[in-house]
Amino acid sequence: MKGSTKASIASHVVLLAMMLVTLFPLVAALFAAMKEPGSPVMGLQWPDRWSLDTFMYAWDKAGFSDLMMSSLIVILFVVPIAMICALMAGYALGTLKLRFGKPIYLFLILGLTLPIELMIIPLYHDFSQVGLLNSYQGVILAEIGLFMPFGTFWMTAHFASLPSSLIEAAQLDGASRRVILWRVLLPGARPSMTTLGVLYFIWSWNQFLLPLVLITSPGKRTAPAGLGSFAGEYTLDVPGLSAATLLTMLPPLVVYLFFQRHFISGMLHGAIKG
Repeated sequence: MKGSTKASIASHVVLLAMMLVTLFPLVAALFAAMKEPGSPVMGLQWPDRWSLDTFMYAWDKAGFSDLMMSSLIVILFVVPIAMICALMAGYALGTLKLRFGKPIYLFLILGLTLPIELMIIPLYHDFSQVGLLNSYQGVILAEIGLFMPFGTFWMTAHFASLPSSLIEAAQLDGASRRVILWRVLLPGARPSMTTLGVLYFIWSWNQFLLPLVLITSPGKRTAPAGLGSFAGEYTLDVPGLSAATLLTMLPPLVVYLFFQRHFISGMLHGAIKG
C-alpha cells in the first residue's frame, strides 16, 4: 500500500509539473497582452490594470475579421468533407473484402510519413497550372488530401475492430452496404468520428505553411498565416503579439473544451480497441 501511495503521489507531482510548464507561456502571454501596445515587457509581470484594449488593437492591426472569416471558410469545407471521405474509406478498407484493399491501405498510410514541406513546392506549381493558386479551393483540397491518411487509418482501425456478426446479421436482414454503414455502423462510430472531427478542426485551424504559400493575397490568408505576417511587422510589440497569438489560439481551444468529453471518450474508445 505504501508503495502504491508513493507512486500515486509521484505521478500527481509529475502531472502538476507538466501542467505548470504548459500553462506558464499562456499566463505570461496573457499578462503581456494586458499591457499597453508597444510597452516594454520585462519577464512575468502582474498587469497594472486588466483591459482588452490591446486585444482590440491587435484585432484591427492584423485584420482578424478577414483572417478569421478565411479560416472559417476553409474549415467549414475541410472538416465535413474530410470526415466523410475518412468514414467511407475506413468502412471499405475495414469491413469489405476488397481485392487490392491491403495495398491501397498501405499506400494511404504512406502519406503519414511524408512531411508537408516536401510536398509544398510541387503543390504550388501544380495549383498554379490549374488555376487553384490564391484560392480557398486550393487550400481546401490540399488540406483534405493532407488529412486523409490519418483519417483512413483511424476509421479503418475502428471498423476493423467491430464484430463481423454485426455486419452479417444486417446482411441477413437484407440491408445493403449503404444501409449498413449509415444506419447500423455509424451510430456506434460517433465517438471516433467526434474525435476525428476535433482533430481535423484543430489541424486545419493551425495549418500555417499551406495557406501562407498557396494564398498570396493577405486578405485571403487564414488566422495563423496572418499572425505570421503580423509578427514580422510588429516584432518589437510584445503586448500586441501576445494578444494576437491568444486571439488565434482561442477558437480551437473553445472547440476542444466544448467537445472535451466526447474527444477523450473517442480516444479511450480507440485505445481500448487497439
